[in-house]
Amino acid sequence: MTVINCDMGEAFGLYRMGDDEGLMPLIGVANVACGFHASDFNHMRATVRLAKTHGVKVGAHPSLPDLQGFGRREMKIGREELANCIIYQVGALKGFLDAEGMTLNHIKPHGALYGMAARMEDVAHAVCDANDVYRVPLMGMINTFHEKIYRERGHKFIAEFYADLDYRDDGSLIITREHEAKDAAEAAAKCVRAIREGKVRSIGGKDVQVGADAICVHSDTPNAVAIAQAVKDAVTPYLDAA
Repeated sequence: MTVINCDMGEAFGLYRMGDDEGLMPLIGVANVACGFHASDFNHMRATVRLAKTHGVKVGAHPSLPDLQGFGRREMKIGREELANCIIYQVGALKGFLDAEGMTLNHIKPHGALYGMAARMEDVAHAVCDANDVYRVPLMGMINTFHEKIYRERGHKFIAEFYADLDYRDDGSLIITREHEAKDAAEAAAKCVRAIREGKVRSIGGKDVQVGADAICVHSDTPNAVAIAQAVKDAVTPYLDAA
């Protein structure tokens, strides 16, 4: 079965990013920003409370320490320092989950960190080093170091598919600094095919293999609510009811 998840809780101070209130009723899992690419202590708690109100599970969405670049610029950080960076962020979110009587559902690296962990063994190991503390499932992409390293290290792996991002011919994800609006119906159809066939059409017109235990919609995609609604309507027969 599949779950719809969303990267959210990405406001900061007086700045707003995404329609979390509109998205939360449409998803089953929230990937909540932990303060290093977006969010702060007030927004983390508010997002956790909003998720609790809607019965949505919460996972941590840790990033490289790049608030200015929204975590979508790569950085050179050693394995131990990076693991500590992730432990720090997840621990902050877990404190707010504990305060609301909720449990940490999973960890999903954000942006450039996600892409680096997909293709760099030491980064994938750093994610696992951090998760050795929390022992929750890790979200990632099949046929990458996400799947290989996470599973080799004994962590539960959740295969993720993106409704609102494009894929290269080699199956890798195109992570843009700013996300463009997508046709909601096309995004929904793409998700159904990913679930049924385990394939998606790349930007070069090739069919590449994907996993879709979780389908992600980004809250900062301009028409995120419309996409999430279309995806939910299309994949409802495949959704995890738990």
